[in-house]
Amino acid sequence: MKRRAGLAALRKPLVAAALMAALLGGCVRPQRELPPPTPPAREVAEPGNYQFAPGHGADLVAELRAAPAPELPETTSGTAIGPDERKLVGKSFVRIGTGFYPTNDDAARAWALRQGQRVGADKILIYAPSLDAKDNAQAPFVAAFYVRYKLPFGAQFRSLSAAEKKTLGVAGGVQIGSVVGATPAAEANLRSGDFVIKFNGVPVRNRESFQELLRANMGKHVTLTVSRAGEQFERLVRLGVLATESLNVEK
Repeated sequence: MKRRAGLAALRKPLVAAALMAALLGGCVRPQRELPPPTPPAREVAEPGNYQFAPGHGADLVAELRAAPAPELPETTSGTAIGPDERKLVGKSFVRIGTGFYPTNDDAARAWALRQGQRVGADKILIYAPSLDAKDNAQAPFVAAFYVRYKLPFGAQFRSLSAAEKKTLGVAGGVQIGSVVGATPAAEANLRSGDFVIKFNGVPVRNRESFQELLRANMGKHVTLTVSRAGEQFERLVRLGVLATESLNVEK
């Protein structure tokens, strides 16, 4: 009897402790093993191949484009790469790259659109299959990516008259006429009526020589010495390019 009474006495504190734990912390449940972490998804390489046009890398395209890249490039079917490109040149579009895809299907068109967004294309012309044999050698699906560039200078200009040369005290130069907005001339704050008397420190002779200097330095930074209202100052201009030019551009 004494032994049973002793066991009962021991059980009471244990039961009370268990009850208190249940009230304070809730029921104790066995812990379940957590599943192993899910490994990160691997990026799947796309089979498309994009080739930058020589002299038209991403940095130059970003600097010389006429307007910000659209959210979605305009995508149309082309006829033949060569003739299509010659037409677009007249509208200041430059082919910045060409894409190739191993299949001619919806996946190829979706890839071309994604690639156009990556490179900031304004326009994509799709050839499926390409009608130009040299461009069709790599794949049955070819896409040409275009960006509209700024005009090389963006302002009209004429040779100085004899009276203007005498007034300015120079042997030659040009006077700026109309300035087109969002062009290199406009961004350099050149104005109609300004006189350009030097190009990179070299005196400008006339309209023809100024035009030759612009063409020889397309895509580069140049310094123009300008006379305005009797004062001379310099303007740094980053010239654009003609769509027909392939460039080796100096930064």
